Amino acid sequence: MKISPSALALIGSFFSSAAFAHAHLLSQSPVVNDSVAAPSQLTLSFSEGLEAGLSGVLVKTSNGAPVRTGAASLDPNSDKTLIVPLAGTLSPGEYIVEWHALSKDGHMTNGTYQFRVVP
Repeated sequence: MKISPSALALIGSFFSSAAFAHAHLLSQSPVVNDSVAAPSQLTLSFSEGLEAGLSGVLVKTSNGAPVRTGAASLDPNSDKTLIVPLAGTLSPGEYIVEWHALSKDGHMTNGTYQFRVVP
């Protein structure tokens, strides 16, 4: 029996989506490049379920100084949403969020985004 290349590609696509699943950042609060009042927490929503103890963020000011945060945790209603409490009130200025996420299937992703706090 001979299988056409297009049939092989179709069969491969069914398996590749599971094999290459990564936790991609879908949305976040504050939103990328938004200007907001000082938030009390960051919320990052991903495409896949996360391993809470191996996922997190580092928040920095625009000059690279670290911002204190509480421990990252998963939303009790969704293992795809990471919640990071901020330890204090953010001063006006730009902030950079460096995130890393380990999906339940073992794939690591990371990225950065920024937002601005206004008075």
